[in-house]
Amino acid sequence: MLDPFPFAAPPILAKLAQPFADYFSLTTLPLHLHEVLFAFTIYSIVNNYIAPAVSTRLFPTIYPHFNSRTKLNWDVHVVSLVQSCLINTMALWVMWYDKERADMNWKEKVWGYTGASGLIQGFATGYFVWDLCITTVNVKIFGLGMLAHAVSALFVFSLGFRPFLNFYGPTFILYELSSPFLNIHWFCDKLNMTGSKIQLYNGMALLFTFFSCRLIWGSYQSFYVFGDVYRAIASGGMFTHDTEAGTTARAPSYDAQSEIMRFAANRRVPVWLAISYLGANITLNSLNWFWFAKMIETVRKRFDPPLGTKRPDKKLEKEHTMVEGVDVETDADVDAEMVPIKVTGMDGVKLSRSIHANGRKIVEVEKKEVRSRRRG
Repeated sequence: MLDPFPFAAPPILAKLAQPFADYFSLTTLPLHLHEVLFAFTIYSIVNNYIAPAVSTRLFPTIYPHFNSRTKLNWDVHVVSLVQSCLINTMALWVMWYDKERADMNWKEKVWGYTGASGLIQGFATGYFVWDLCITTVNVKIFGLGMLAHAVSALFVFSLGFRPFLNFYGPTFILYELSSPFLNIHWFCDKLNMTGSKIQLYNGMALLFTFFSCRLIWGSYQSFYVFGDVYRAIASGGMFTHDTEAGTTARAPSYDAQSEIMRFAANRRVPVWLAISYLGANITLNSLNWFWFAKMIETVRKRFDPPLGTKRPDKKLEKEHTMVEGVDVETDADVDAEMVPIKVTGMDGVKLSRSIHANGRKIVEVEKKEVRSRRRG
């Protein structure tokens, strides 16, 4: 399938990107750089403008009273929710309608390319570039772990622009099918809905999608990735192809079938590339099993026995359980600043109110009495 994006990369933008793409062997990046920038812009607008405005409108008594750290986390989760819904829809559509992709053999899966899969790579890379920027700027809040995750995710998905395993881009992006439920779980804690039926049903959906998409589907597809890469290395690690006029990397074709191998001329799979990709795949799959165990523990803490492990009169402690850069747990409560309330007709009475980061409201009453002592 040809790239279904409404317009092609502007020639001047592709020309500016060409030296960078040539240096890092990202052959198809100039064709999709405009999609990377488009996705980056969309997510930046959602984070800076749409998320604060919509959240204030929907939750006027909660969101405006968050501290700056919690607002930042909230806005980032909104972007994650939007991104996961968008990229999942696009990936499923490509996997369903891209007939050329569906008919690929193992060589085409390793060295091949379709414009539709390139579109998925572009939007995913745009998100990871945004994620890297927001994490770098706020590294004191998000920590070095999330920064490392952002760098790793950007590196792995950028490899698709070589192109390398372009076929598997939409396949592994379906890990994100669990992300909407992950974000909703976080929002429930912030909206004072911890332990509610909504969080219960959402938690069940979260565990089901995470187990199905990441552990079952992910492990199953990883088996095929390992097989395809092994066959490529065993065959000499190179695809030899006589490049004909009109099918080079600089001359795009208007036939979807001829697009598949037009970037594969004498392309090699270096050992470092195979080790890097497969190593990242093994690491992520291992983390998925660890995260799944932590998520079960986290969800159960919200509910009473026998299904849950919630204890009466015990506050939830902060546990950093990171899943694809998203914190499963909510932020720990911090002492909110008390705002004085004026009271008329009640001398000596002082009222103060505050709203904590989780939306919990507190009112403090302080009364002062003045007693005079007389000597008898």
